[in-house]
Amino acid sequence: MQLSADTMVLLLSLTAIPVSYLFNSFSAMGSSVLVFAGGAAVLLVLVLGVRVLLKANPPGDSLFYVFAVFSFTSVIDLIISLEQDGYITGFMAFYLKEGEPYLRSAYGIMICYWDGTVHYLLYLVMAASITRGQSYRKFGLYWVGSVLMSLPVLLIGTVIGKYGSEIRPSYLLNIPYLIIPLWAGKKIYEKPRTVSRTTPEEVAEEHKKLIYQRPVDLLLALYLMAAVAYTLFRGIVSIERSIIMRIADQNSKFLKDSVPGFTLQMLMNMFYLLPFFCLALYGLIRPGCTWMMDATLVFAGALAQAQFSHIGASMHSRTPFTYRIPVDNTLTFLLVNILYAAGAQLLAYHCNKHSSFFLTGKESDKKHQ
Repeated sequence: MQLSADTMVLLLSLTAIPVSYLFNSFSAMGSSVLVFAGGAAVLLVLVLGVRVLLKANPPGDSLFYVFAVFSFTSVIDLIISLEQDGYITGFMAFYLKEGEPYLRSAYGIMICYWDGTVHYLLYLVMAASITRGQSYRKFGLYWVGSVLMSLPVLLIGTVIGKYGSEIRPSYLLNIPYLIIPLWAGKKIYEKPRTVSRTTPEEVAEEHKKLIYQRPVDLLLALYLMAAVAYTLFRGIVSIERSIIMRIADQNSKFLKDSVPGFTLQMLMNMFYLLPFFCLALYGLIRPGCTWMMDATLVFAGALAQAQFSHIGASMHSRTPFTYRIPVDNTLTFLLVNILYAAGAQLLAYHCNKHSSFFLTGKESDKKHQ
């Protein structure tokens, strides 16, 4: 019986478990150069293996190979995070010591958890969609936003932070994971957009409505205004403006941790998410902003990843105790930060599910797949 291409991707990704265990047992891997060479060799063999396995029935989309390779590394990241939290042992100790020691930080662990779960599921879904000839554009845009939010924070934070003196050659293995998503994002964006079937008359009718006549849009606009204020607040806290440091001591102490992942994340939010929130507010008021359907997906992925890492790292045992959330403020912290992330997910869902207001007359005759 011949396995389908997406099933091969699943099975191939699971080989990360025995591969990581085998490498960990090699005492010779104590050298950082050998760890880098071993990691590069595994990736090369993986790429060639995917090509050989699918040679008889190659997928019609070159991004299939990207998702296949990245799914393998997602399992590796899940192993790293589980081992760092003590759930398993004997898999990645060699790599964390001589490869990427900065992944032992609270922020690094949470990024690995996200990559090993959410990104992994996205890779499998997108690979399955390609195999079945289905559109994966929306999943792809969400993934692009997520991965391009996490890696810059991790890589830049490592260089300028306390782990800057522990950079090993394996740090370079991350570069393709920053460049390839940019290329993949371009290819995904160029794919045809799928929208719900609507008539020009329905679009014209929606365009006539003011925002107070669209209750869901009004609620989302209120969310965006609150998100602007909250993003600006956290950005200011991260660069230690004394006027609000007393508030930060009770609600956001972890923003002052010496590991710059927190600070970089807040600055990324302020310089990238803040302008988006303002543009999205405009898009909810001005009819025919077709870019809202794509942009909300990208930024929903970015904010989901950022908030997961932010919430998890701020409460993780690897974060110094003095910078963790006070117990009395845990519920408030979780509620505010979950709502902050959830609002972006609802915005993306609404713009793509109920798209009439955001369509132009030319877009209204397209139908979903």
